[in-house]
Amino acid sequence: MERTLSIIKPDGVKKNLIGEVIKRFQDQGITVAAIKMMQLTQKQAEGFYAVHKERPFFNSLTDFMTSGPIVVMVLEGEDVIARNRKLMGATNFKEADEGTIRRDFATDIEQNVVHGSDAPETAAFEIGYFFNSMEIVG
Repeated sequence: MERTLSIIKPDGVKKNLIGEVIKRFQDQGITVAAIKMMQLTQKQAEGFYAVHKERPFFNSLTDFMTSGPIVVMVLEGEDVIARNRKLMGATNFKEADEGTIRRDFATDIEQNVVHGSDAPETAAFEIGYFFNSMEIVG
């Protein structure tokens, strides 16, 4: 059983898409093993996205991620990293497949509703960033 981190970003929360996003996961047999809503501080956002620190979009990304509440989740299932990424769609919503979360709801390359880990190592770091082992069921 594989685990990954999923975030419903501030734009997704503001658009009231929490239930819709979770429903899409559950409709595909993906289990939510942990979930919480929170508001990131600038320092927390910078720590989470530290891998992008030298990228030109770092400041706008961290500013956006602190602009409102987010919902962080641990998703669990067979091949869940790849399955979640397929459900999310391409980072650029204009390139995302029909029926994906980003194609259906995103309006901007950064404000693209959801985040998901891209590899097992990334997932382990990201899950540990937001959750301790006592908060994860399963």
